[in-house]
Amino acid sequence: MFENISIIGDGAMGTVLAMLLCGKRDSIKSVRMWGYDGEQLKQIEENGENKKFFPGYKLPDRLVFEADDKRIMTGADLIISAVPCQFMRGIWKRLKNYVPQGVPIVSVAKGIENDTLLRPTQILSDVLGNHINCAALSGPTISDELARKLPATACAASSDEQLARDVQRTFNTSWFRLYTNTDILGVELAGAMKNIIAIAAGIIDGTGTGDNAKAALLSRGLAEITRLGVACGARPQTFTGLTGLGDLVTTCISPKGRNRSFGERIGKGQTVEQARRATESVIEGVDTCKSVVALAERHNVEMPITEAVYQVLFEGKSVEKAITDLMKRRLKAE
Repeated sequence: MFENISIIGDGAMGTVLAMLLCGKRDSIKSVRMWGYDGEQLKQIEENGENKKFFPGYKLPDRLVFEADDKRIMTGADLIISAVPCQFMRGIWKRLKNYVPQGVPIVSVAKGIENDTLLRPTQILSDVLGNHINCAALSGPTISDELARKLPATACAASSDEQLARDVQRTFNTSWFRLYTNTDILGVELAGAMKNIIAIAAGIIDGTGTGDNAKAALLSRGLAEITRLGVACGARPQTFTGLTGLGDLVTTCISPKGRNRSFGERIGKGQTVEQARRATESVIEGVDTCKSVVALAERHNVEMPITEAVYQVLFEGKSVEKAITDLMKRRLKAE
């Protein structure tokens, strides 16, 4: 179990995890938060609230804000990377020289880096060196519900079983139950790909296409997520668990889900750019869609729903045409 934790990233997930960890007074000694923009971090501290990314929740008095790149790392025995996937490389290049030897890093990002097609923990290893011991924390974790301490579950995933168990004990509470999983490849792929299906789910909601269509989307979306994951070397059962099916369902049905809400705005007629500008938060599924299409081509895996979302987002295809083309695909067995 870890006692001194530094959180890199001051977005919604970094903030809610800070709240959770600060609440574990008996086992955790210190929780510190760092942001790439020192002025923004100072505003969060002065307001006692993250008004930009996580408004409405008072931050714990014991949370320490640290803008200095070196000091945020000093004394930490666990580092949390709460940086969106496409920004991770730049942030960790900046912090690289201050990362203590032997201190593990837990990534809570969900995505696949454009161009390199690396997962979040692979980006960390690529920037910091393969000696870095990494884990991923993933699952159906809507930030607003975590902040209200509603019952939730997630997985601590690492190829290092002991690290996974240590992360499990660090984050587990009476209302947040953690499981372990050694298939970090499958966990990270599932967390990335479900955001693309969530965009499609939002489009269905926005167009009023119906519950039958949404049920079909989730089941067929999970099928193509699993196909690519297995082709990449992941275990099939990972995709039926918390970080696969569980996270997919939450992201596709929750009104708080950023990717689903983004898709809904497109379904109601907004352009992609208008839909993106409607939120301060990063819509992970947009950039991830590019990476997953490239990854599917590399492994020769058919992903018709992901391809349809890509065509709507980047090729100007209409929503109506995308849905029609999916329905008119060649008949086949399930």
